[in-house]
Amino acid sequence: MRNIFILLVLGCFQLAHGQTTPYFVFPDNFAWNVIEEGDTLEFDLKIHPGNSKDYLYSIYGDRGLSLRFDSLGSFFWSPSYDLVDRVREKEEFSVIFEAVSKDGKKIRKEVPFTVLHKNRPPVVDELPVFYVKQYSANEFNLNQLNQIRDLDEDPIVFKPILSAMPEGADLTELGIFTWKPSRNQFRALRREPLKVSFIVQDQPEKSEVTGTLVIAPTQLDLPPEITMVPNDTLLTIDEDEVLNLNFYVSDPNGDDNIKDVGFVSNDMRVSKTSLKRNTATQWEFTWIPGYDFVGEAESSSLVELIFYVIDESNKRSERALNVKIMDTENLEQKDQRLYSKYRSMLVQTMDLIDQLDENQKRLNKQLRQAKKGKRKRSILNASLGAITGVSPVFMENDSKDYVTGVGGTAVMTLGTLEATEVLGRSKDDIMEKLKLNIDIRNQLQAEGDQFARQYALKSQRRDKNFYVDIDKLKAQLNNKKMILLELDAGWENPNKSTDKNIRKKFPDFNNEGFEE
Repeated sequence: MRNIFILLVLGCFQLAHGQTTPYFVFPDNFAWNVIEEGDTLEFDLKIHPGNSKDYLYSIYGDRGLSLRFDSLGSFFWSPSYDLVDRVREKEEFSVIFEAVSKDGKKIRKEVPFTVLHKNRPPVVDELPVFYVKQYSANEFNLNQLNQIRDLDEDPIVFKPILSAMPEGADLTELGIFTWKPSRNQFRALRREPLKVSFIVQDQPEKSEVTGTLVIAPTQLDLPPEITMVPNDTLLTIDEDEVLNLNFYVSDPNGDDNIKDVGFVSNDMRVSKTSLKRNTATQWEFTWIPGYDFVGEAESSSLVELIFYVIDESNKRSERALNVKIMDTENLEQKDQRLYSKYRSMLVQTMDLIDQLDENQKRLNKQLRQAKKGKRKRSILNASLGAITGVSPVFMENDSKDYVTGVGGTAVMTLGTLEATEVLGRSKDDIMEKLKLNIDIRNQLQAEGDQFARQYALKSQRRDKNFYVDIDKLKAQLNNKKMILLELDAGWENPNKSTDKNIRKKFPDFNNEGFEE
């Protein structure tokens, strides 16, 4: 009714102005020629004044627009989604409507249409099954699948649904799904495939759609895997060095599919017991060649080792390793030899110190005797006529320095002299020897303490300076001044050279590992 009313008004207006030229009558709703992609615009074109059925209708300029306009004036158009670029957001298209009457009169009208871009959410079709291996870092790129796309070619991001994600799995915004299933997780997959839901969101409109990824255990009978740490093909060790290797075995079809783990060697001296099982999937190889492994005429020896893992279907994987064993000095024997030198030098030093201590006691005794003789000896000088006699008189009373003798008419006078200047050795000689004895003894004690402390450990005795310091200590033991002390060359120490006595003399002495 509204359209009829408008036509009547227009007709009256045209009659009032004397206008009788026919014209097109289009829909009268606001912005009727503005349409979004995917929407539908439909109307019947009318001509006024006159009978619209007396005209044949056509349209021009519609190439590529996929619109329909028949000869009766029925218009239908649903703009496709690829008509407007997502960045430009809208496009204008103009077409020309034409109507031809039976008598050949034409009516033409250019009409602009504005098409607006309409965002569509991403599309997720049914995805292929994602087959995973146990213990392997399985990776699945969802963004590279044709089943996930955005029809508007908008950028898309992927978002995980945390409640649906298995433990240890990760989904990045780029669509990379990674998961390393554990042993229990893989067993659960064998019982029932896992369905993981996720979200695909386009940008910048942020329209979302949910997809589902089905995860199942691999259906292939794959060989087991073996990983060696360190991951080398050639190792060089000494004869006394420990070769320690760790092996991690797994089977993509499940760890319970592993049947055996072992090794073979070209040298039968490598014991099979060197490889030990810690867990079902972790093994450890420990081996020490020993000092006798490399022949005396050789500088090294090469051992080939092949470690393997076999599954129930007899599929196997191997890791080959060459071990070069270098001829090595026997440290146990060397340490024993060095300790013997270390202890021997300290024993010699201890013996000489004890001998000097004994000699010091002897010199002290001689010195005391010399001082005692000074007090108890005197010289008797008497004149009897033409004869003078000298005779020592020993006096027990220290308080007197004279005696009175009665014999005839002579009187005797006693004078005190240094007895040691007349009888026995000089006191100064004893004092000099005593000082020399003490000096040599103290020097030996200091050198012995330093030597015992500096070379108390095995590693210190292996140092090249060990023999240099032995020579220095020997020089002290052979001090040329000791000849003045007139020591007994055949003297033997009454104290036994036990570790306990050595430690009393040199507290830093260390016999750890070489106990008596």
